[in-house]
Amino acid sequence: MKCQIKLALQSRLTVYAAIAGVLALMGGIVYYASLDNVSLNQVEIQLTDITLRESGENESKFNITYLVKNHSEKTFTVSLIAYELFGDGESLGSGEYSTEDVALPGRAIFYAGSEVPLKSTFVLSKDNVSTETYEDMVNDKIGKFVAEGIITTQTTWSIGENEFRTEK
Repeated sequence: MKCQIKLALQSRLTVYAAIAGVLALMGGIVYYASLDNVSLNQVEIQLTDITLRESGENESKFNITYLVKNHSEKTFTVSLIAYELFGDGESLGSGEYSTEDVALPGRAIFYAGSEVPLKSTFVLSKDNVSTETYEDMVNDKIGKFVAEGIITTQTTWSIGENEFRTEK
């Protein structure tokens, strides 16, 4: 015994209208979220300070400070700054500032026009650079630092990634 259920024409139209409504709602959410993208691209980042925190025989730790500026009218947070650090033209290694594991309300908030310093720990390994460069870093003899990488900013609805290059 076959059981067949036939939908009346009016019932089919109701189902199709509901599906179209859900798709339109999803499209509206994506469009609304994309309105923040221009604001997230207005972030500015500057390398402001590099100081020795502790030094060992094979590894040294430095405090890296970035000044992040919000030139837009939107409030956002910074979830990640991934960077490669160069000293006098030589690559010293890579590092990151990350709050990806912290909920959005627990992060530093960048209101319109604000500037907030963000600190990161950079680990310099003697295996990754020459002995001379390692000693110059520990003894504060590097004249020019360059950091380049990607900064990830977030609002409630959007995520923006911007490449940067900054010198100190």
